[in-house]
Amino acid sequence: MQCSMLKCKLHRVTVTHSELDYEGSCAIDTELMTAAGILEYEQIEIYNITNGERFSTYAIKAETGSNIISVNGAAAHKANPDDLIIIAAYGSYNEQELKSYKPTLVYVDSQNKITHTNTQIPVQAVSG
Repeated sequence: MQCSMLKCKLHRVTVTHSELDYEGSCAIDTELMTAAGILEYEQIEIYNITNGERFSTYAIKAETGSNIISVNGAAAHKANPDDLIIIAAYGSYNEQELKSYKPTLVYVDSQNKITHTNTQIPVQAVSG
């Protein structure tokens, strides 16, 4: 059996550019890609916190240390500069791999600088 699981995510990154006339993809600061484990040309899912859009594209490298998150091509209709987004990648894992499975979660500040990483989402209390 294979299970599709969250491999990694960049949580609440800020879109810095939205380039409609650029070849489609999402340019991500190489430092952020490396921290999360996102490969160049890997399929990614983008969840726009600001407007609710959800879409797929692929990752390309932006300059290391640039803090760039650029949504390009047709996807530029779905995200604007200053939008908060989550960028996620998924992997397929077999039963043996699932025994040691842990996603890589990367958290950033408002300037897309890494603040911390984790391997699990903190449990949040639900107010009733």
